[in-house]
Formats: sequence, C-alpha cells, structure tokens
Amino acid sequence: MTELLTDELHLLERHCREIAPELREPGLAVDRDPDSIVDYLHLPAVELQQAMVIPPEYTRRPYEVDGHVFRGGSCLSRVIVMDRLSYGDPGVLLASPGPSLSGVAVLALGDEAQRERYFTRLTAEPTWTFFALTEHGRGSAAAELTTRLAPAGDGYVLRGAKKYIGNGARAQLGVVFCRRAPGPFGIEAVLVETTAPGFRAELLPIVGLGGVRISELWFDDLPVSPHDVLGAHLRPSRRGLLGARETLLRYRPSLTAMAVGVSDAVVGYVGEQRTSLSHGDQADVADLASRIAVARHAVREVAVALDAGGSDLHAVSAAKFTAVRLAEEATLLAVRLLGPTALLEHPWLAKTYRDVRAFEYMEGAGDVHRLLVFQGVLRGGGSAR
Repeated sequence: MTELLTDELHLLERHCREIAPELREPGLAVDRDPDSIVDYLHLPAVELQQAMVIPPEYTRRPYEVDGHVFRGGSCLSRVIVMDRLSYGDPGVLLASPGPSLSGVAVLALGDEAQRERYFTRLTAEPTWTFFALTEHGRGSAAAELTTRLAPAGDGYVLRGAKKYIGNGARAQLGVVFCRRAPGPFGIEAVLVETTAPGFRAELLPIVGLGGVRISELWFDDLPVSPHDVLGAHLRPSRRGLLGARETLLRYRPSLTAMAVGVSDAVVGYVGEQRTSLSHGDQADVADLASRIAVARHAVREVAVALDAGGSDLHAVSAAKFTAVRLAEEATLLAVRLLGPTALLEHPWLAKTYRDVRAFEYMEGAGDVHRLLVFQGVLRGGGSAR
C-alpha cells in the first residue's frame, strides 16, 4: 500500500497511540454518568481532538508534540487522530465539547462573520454543539424536511422537531437544517442558541454511546435573526441540500476512522485476554486484523483525496460501510473467543459491543451507503472494498 503519512504525521500517530489508553476508564465513567465528561476535559486526548477540529485561524493554543505544532484543517490529520484515539474510547471523544458536525456546516456555509462568531466562542470556553438534520420518519433526507423557517417581522421563526441529535440536550449552540420554501433550493441552515425562547430538548433512551446524550429537539416559534441564516451570501444552489451533503461528506471520514480504531482495539483486547488460541481462531483474528489495516488505508486515501479538493461520495460511503461492518464483526468475534459470559465479565467489551452498533446509524445508515456505493460503481467509480 502507498505510504500516505509524512514524518510529522507519523509522530502524531505515535503520540495518539501513547495517550489513547487514558480514555478507557473515563469512557466507562461517562457511559455511566454523561455529566462526568467535565472531569476529563483536561486530558491530552480531549485537547488534541479539539485542536484537530478547530480551524487554525481560530486556534488560541496549538497542540504541540516534541516541538512540532499540530493545527486543525487537514482531513488526514483528523482521521489519524480519531482512529488512534478511538482505540482508547470513542464515547469520550463524541461526548466532549467542540464543533463536531455543526462546525463543518459553519465552515461550508457560513460567511466570515459567522465563522468568527462561532469558532471564537468555542475557543473561549468549553462549548457543546449539535447538528440537527434528522427528523422522525424521514431520517437525514434533506429534501424531505418539514421543520420550517417562517418570516416574522424583521427575521424568522423556527417551527418543527428533530430527532436522534447527538448532544442536543447538553449543547449551547447548534445548526438546524430547515425549509424556508418549497423545492430543493428552499432548504436553509441556521445557527440556534439553546437558550433562545422556544427551544426544548429531551433525552432519548439508548443502549450505546450513553455519553453522547442522543436527544429529540423541538422549536416552537424560536426566533432566528437574518444574521443566523448560514449561506445567505451564497447562491441558493450552493446552500441547503448541497450544504448538508458537503457537511456529511467531510465528517464521515472521521466517523469511519473511529470505527476502524475501535475494531483495532477489540482485536488488541482479545489478544490481551486470550494468550492461547487454536489455529483456527488465530486465523480468524489475523484475517480480521488484516482487513482492519486495509480499511485504515482506505479511509486515509479518502482523507487525502478530500484534502486535495476531491469529493468522491461513493468512496467515502464504501469506507464507512466497511469500517462499521468490521467493528461489529470484531465485537462478535471477541464474544465468541472470550466465552458466553464475556459481556458480563468484561465491562469495557460490553460497552464497546453496544457502542459500535450506533455507528451504523450515524451520518447515514448502511442501506444509504450501499446505494451510494452502487451508484458509484454504475458511474465507473470502482467498487467497495
């Protein structure tokens, strides 16, 4: 496989491997009590993740390793960090404050003043954000949105509801996709403060990634200023649907990398717990480890292409679908090899077993990615790995 990392990125990768284990115990604690995340914001892994997702022009304190300064802005560096830190625990990363998907939307659609306001706030103090696209019964199909942005005086009001929103009940700030007018060019994205009148959030019962606080949101005539409408300086064809598509495209490699990192962690955990395996079991573990390595290279190739200005949607989908499938396979293999009581005797494995099932539905379910891969193959774009 082609070498994709510079010496500096190899240094970043080694550093992530060193600090990732410190996320294991916090991961279990945050799963039990999501509010305990505030006790772990000082960890180097959390600080590094933030440094990778904040654009360099807004970074107050860059992250430094052995004299090398690492700043955000590169998809490849984010993929490396999210992969290797997820070996420790992805739940802590997802539960931590920062821009997440909403920051990608602001970068894709916001004007200079909106970006400045958004990212300056995030660097001033720990700020949780949310990204609200999914609606009940419609999923993340942006063309079918019913949440409305209606004119009211000199601005607008937001009416509707969103479901399955990460950190929605904890966040102070977020991006909501809504409909201002009929048709594909009638979709808008707006910045929303959770302290605004008309905002309401409720936690949803979930079994995995407990620290992420998956929520349902309601907007009851929530006031929206024209200054909070993202992309107003762009043509309608460059906003709305395109903004949602670009946001998901740019974020999916990071999520894919997390699935790769967790898969690797499960294989490592099996090796620690079972030092003696039959030849058949050894072959199964080796095969899985080999496919994880291929998936890691695939997502890094996708990241390099995105950094170069490419937007191969089917390649991104193929990488995400493959990585999620590997994460689920890894946990199933671990349970088989560690015995029928494995999920009772190994709390970390039990938590990971639950967590990886959530990757299937984050930023597009598996069936969506199968369709995108198939469409890419029909257009001559290659095949899934």
